[in-house]
Amino acid sequence: MNKNRQEILKQAASIHRESLRKSLEHRLEIARANGDDRLVRQLEAEASYLHMN
Repeated sequence: MNKNRQEILKQAASIHRESLRKSLEHRLEIARANGDDRLVRQLEAEASYLHMN
């Protein structure tokens, strides 16, 4: 049962990370479309911090 719990936790972490990636990518798209360079740099730094780039 412990192994099943570990797999569930791994899957949840993976799903959460993918959700964060999609959200960040969407936020970057909007910032770029609005020409908000400061926000783009901030979001790129966030992506780097989260190892998503």
